[in-house]
Amino acid sequence: MFDSDSPNSDLLRSILEPLLEDFQYWFQRSRLLLETEPLPFLNAEKRADLLARVAIAQQEVSTAQMLFKATNGQVGIETSIMKPWHDLVAECWQVAVRFRMQESGEKM
Repeated sequence: MFDSDSPNSDLLRSILEPLLEDFQYWFQRSRLLLETEPLPFLNAEKRADLLARVAIAQQEVSTAQMLFKATNGQVGIETSIMKPWHDLVAECWQVAVRFRMQESGEKM
């Protein structure tokens, strides 16, 4: 049986818990941007696709957080599961940067 008070559990908790919270934070910000701001550089289909992928990722992260809490931090998450979340956050950051540049009148 896994010892939830072991140093490995503490390490997992200290890394994974804030990482999952960061994913939630960035997905929420991205969702707000996609739902509320004019993004003329992003056509309606691409915007809807990105918004749908963000919503799905939020649900996946929420599920991972619930499992992590339900097991008292005894489960990890495979890197192969988190990589698409990371890639999606990076994609959303690119949209946000482009939006900010548009708002400030800069050209890409």
